[in-house]
Amino acid sequence: MKIYVCIKQVPDTETKIKLKADNGGIDPTGVKWVMNPYDEFAVEEALKLKEGGKATSVTVITLGPKARVVEALRTALAMGADDAVVVDAPEDLDPSATAKALAGAIKAEGGDFKFVLTGKLAIDDNAASVSQMLAEYLQAPHATVVSKLEAGDTNATIERETEGGTREVLQLTLPAVIAANKGLNMPRYASLPGIMKAKKKPVKELTLEAVGASAADIRVKFKNYQLPPEKPAVKMISGDSAAQAQTLAKLLREEAKVI
Repeated sequence: MKIYVCIKQVPDTETKIKLKADNGGIDPTGVKWVMNPYDEFAVEEALKLKEGGKATSVTVITLGPKARVVEALRTALAMGADDAVVVDAPEDLDPSATAKALAGAIKAEGGDFKFVLTGKLAIDDNAASVSQMLAEYLQAPHATVVSKLEAGDTNATIERETEGGTREVLQLTLPAVIAANKGLNMPRYASLPGIMKAKKKPVKELTLEAVGASAADIRVKFKNYQLPPEKPAVKMISGDSAAQAQTLAKLLREEAKVI
């Protein structure tokens, strides 16, 4: 049985973001692109499941402008994935259209899987909804924010974080869609031999139409992006502790106006 891992290429967290002139999106010029960090946990878990004899192969899938996003696939292939699929698509797909395209790609590959793994969210838009929608399109059980996974032959026991610091234990019938959280594992680094092998591993290219999706599936359009306001300069308070406390209280009352 196969494992599919759906990954996304996102701007590196240290990249300085600039907006397009019309505020209609991010200006990609000079942006450093990386695999979404939460997706790294999904790739690692898929590789561990394969190494444990729970699956026969690991296929990674992504969508976006193929000339750019294929680099994220190469990263996953260098980690140890067997093959990859890229769906050439515009950058502005919303979560629903993304999930439909990913589900179509999996079905185009035969639709036979034991797990579909994703990250719990992508750090660029923080939508945290693609994995849930993907499970609906695939008609498969689903769990997100998963921090522990034990796979059996016909079911999987997962542990997930819930509000208030508690943890929830669920048993899912396989096949299932799992969205990984930080703490599920420690992603491995791509070795030099792995990087060299990744260059020879197959990357299949598909179009949106080939996976049964189109730009018409976009239901949410993001039109007015705004950068957060600049943080005010830090104000240092001098003097002994009593003087500092008095000055701080005055600043909070007169300038910050929070007391």
